[in-house]
Amino acid sequence: MPQSAPQRNGTALLLCPPLGQLLPWSTNTQPVTACLLSTAFFGALGSSFIYGYNLSVVNAPALYIKAFYNKTWIERYGEPIAAETATLLWSITVSIFAIGGLLGALSVSFIVRLLGRKGTLLLNNIFAVIAVLLLSLGETAKSFEMLIIGRLIIGVDSGIALSALPMYLGEITPRNIRGFIGQFNSILICLGVFTGQVLGLPELLGQESRWNYLFSFLALPAMLQLCVLPFLPESPRYLLMEKRDEAGAERAFQRLLGKKDVSQELEEVHAEARAQDNLQTASVLQLLKSQAVRWQLITVIITMACYQLCGLNAIWYYTNGILREAGFAENIIPYITLTTGGIETLAAIISGLVIERIGRKPLLIFGFSAMAVFFSLLTVFLNFQHSASWMPYLSYICILAVIASFCSGPGGIPFILTGELFEQSYRPAAFMIAGIVNWLSNFAVGLLFPFIQEKLQSFAFLVFVVVCILGSVYLYVVLPETKNKTFMDISQSFTKINKIPVPSPGHEMELVLSIRPDLNRKVQDDTKMESSF
Repeated sequence: MPQSAPQRNGTALLLCPPLGQLLPWSTNTQPVTACLLSTAFFGALGSSFIYGYNLSVVNAPALYIKAFYNKTWIERYGEPIAAETATLLWSITVSIFAIGGLLGALSVSFIVRLLGRKGTLLLNNIFAVIAVLLLSLGETAKSFEMLIIGRLIIGVDSGIALSALPMYLGEITPRNIRGFIGQFNSILICLGVFTGQVLGLPELLGQESRWNYLFSFLALPAMLQLCVLPFLPESPRYLLMEKRDEAGAERAFQRLLGKKDVSQELEEVHAEARAQDNLQTASVLQLLKSQAVRWQLITVIITMACYQLCGLNAIWYYTNGILREAGFAENIIPYITLTTGGIETLAAIISGLVIERIGRKPLLIFGFSAMAVFFSLLTVFLNFQHSASWMPYLSYICILAVIASFCSGPGGIPFILTGELFEQSYRPAAFMIAGIVNWLSNFAVGLLFPFIQEKLQSFAFLVFVVVCILGSVYLYVVLPETKNKTFMDISQSFTKINKIPVPSPGHEMELVLSIRPDLNRKVQDDTKMESSF
């Protein structure tokens, strides 16, 4: 476990030693440290992993949960639940997760300003633990209301996590590996989905007598994060720019980077502060009004909307039906669908390994473009589903290809971009807006896709082809590459399109003195000495 503070005047070295040449690009600067990897992993384990797990965990026990609803209804009212009521309760159980996510996204800007990035992640585990208790004990208490409220609360947890975690990862990481560390968010989401699929198998927890333990499992990642994350560093950018704690920021940089001299990193943060219009955290309204970040905000909104509206959630609707058409027995379909979770995780890992070589923009454009191609092919194959015995296999291959394309870029990079496109003062409000767009789009897909599918049948995927193409074109035209750039460099790349003036040197000096009291005192002392002559 890392030490709580470095020894600054001794020969003992720091905290989290380098792991050596872990990554192909680490030879150019410094190696990745165990402290940085631990912070990224445990931060994501209690956050994005829980979100991914909840995306898939309700699928396997769906029939058992519906049976529990019916049994509870009979015990209360003496008659079976009506079909319409059962459908309504189940729909609420599934969709209320997105409503909770929206509530979490709405609150995250205030919480990260008050408690910091790490503090927000730790507080968020309270929601996870409360949700675990409600979801696990609902059957024992004979209350389906507990399950519905538990899904709402775990949605709040996910809404906070999907904003606070990418913000935290982006601020603790050197710019040359910011994309790699940022992809921990996506990798752990995919790993959570896969874990939910595996534990939901009949041989494990996907049984009538064990389904409530599927929800109890959520306590494990939450408790692991609670045990480890308090001993890992807070965001040094938050400490320096928002708390004015330069000593604390220096210690955090030393622990994360595994070296004593972090003056270059501190100066980079100071330079970012000098370039900002103000050092106070901006509100959502201020962000919406600011011309300086107008196109960054438009880019994040469009990218995050495409993240949800590109059709990945709708793809699950067809998976089991295609496998049945291919002649697979009903009892082995759950094992075959594990390939979807496996492909997701593998593609996310590969994306994380190559993102610093290829860049964010090419991966995003490739991902959306490939999804458009495979959605088009899937539409063709679905319309010829019964023309040949091997056609369903081609359809399933297209489904796997769509999933891999999504996770190669669109599945994680929108969260990285939200942190990279905004400087410190605008970042909490930007993540709040991105979260709102994310969860509203998620809810819209769940609400509207059944109607779209009913009207268009297998041609419904052509809607997502249009979304993916439009998203790719916009990103090609507007988005600059952010790989290995400072936050200030990225912000300056939007200066021309935003039509904003360059700050004057006098304004820069005023900002320097406002965040560096030691320098302010020195300037005042020098002024007094000059006046004495």
